[in-house]
Amino acid sequence: MTKLTLPERFWSKVDKSGECWTWSGSTMRRGYGRIQIGGRVQLAHRVSYELTIGPIPNGMVIDHVCHQPACVKPQHLRVCSQKQNLENHSGAYSNSKSGVRGVRWHAKNRQWLVEVGHNGRRHYGGYFNTLEAAKAAAIETRNKLFTHNAADRGAE
Repeated sequence: MTKLTLPERFWSKVDKSGECWTWSGSTMRRGYGRIQIGGRVQLAHRVSYELTIGPIPNGMVIDHVCHQPACVKPQHLRVCSQKQNLENHSGAYSNSKSGVRGVRWHAKNRQWLVEVGHNGRRHYGGYFNTLEAAKAAAIETRNKLFTHNAADRGAE
């Protein structure tokens, strides 16, 4: 029996039928693909990047521009810092009560409050009577502060 090369083994676990190339092998709890190489578990999207594009610089991470953790399509992956990776978040966080990233209800003022975190600081975007107005202000604030927020910029 012939042992498969890493590229053969890797690409045999990828479904290329959709816009994203979906990892069909083992996954981690949050949906990121994983593959064992030399006795160590590696993240599939990082392996895809290294097989097709090249080494990942020290201290850098691979960002899914498509926001799909199981995607290993090289065109959907980019090198960035962890800060930039966190900027490219799609939608609200799971604990959001407003359903809008950077917007929360301020009970005392009885209005929607916009707060955007950046570089360890809170940036206030103001108070708004409607959730729609607060959402627009949150996007505007993020676009002023962030460089890698593709969803806010309509680049998805």
